[in-house]
Amino acid sequence: MTAPNTPFASADDLSALWRPLTTEERGRAERLLPLVSDSLREEALRVGVDLDRQARERPSFASVLKSVTVDVAARALMTPSNEAPLTQVSQSALGYSVTGTYLVPGGGLFIKKSELARLGLRKQRIGVIEFYDPGNSCAAPADDAGEDLGTCHG
Repeated sequence: MTAPNTPFASADDLSALWRPLTTEERGRAERLLPLVSDSLREEALRVGVDLDRQARERPSFASVLKSVTVDVAARALMTPSNEAPLTQVSQSALGYSVTGTYLVPGGGLFIKKSELARLGLRKQRIGVIEFYDPGNSCAAPADDAGEDLGTCHG
């Protein structure tokens, strides 16, 4: 259960659910967790959802919210602050080539679509096209010339 504008997870939660934190990481986490929580709040407001209210009303939702907050914060903490945040690096000597895959493209916080879906903030939507008159429950058969072959009583 959270009060508005407080983090959905603590540094202790991050340490327990992800891995033990170094002293430096704990300091970063304590500054990062409020930012992650507010980012999630803003994402939710875009679709008309109040995360704080849902967390107060449903303890199971509060647990999922804590888990998502930990996941986003852990990913941000894995991004090195003193070097390029690469997860994969390839180098070659005489071709002077270096390639790499960034941990978080563009840097900063990155909230995955799957994490938003876990919070119910992304829902699949389908559209329906009405091909026939919605007041008519059937379509009368027609011949090749387009003449009605029968009457539809709906």
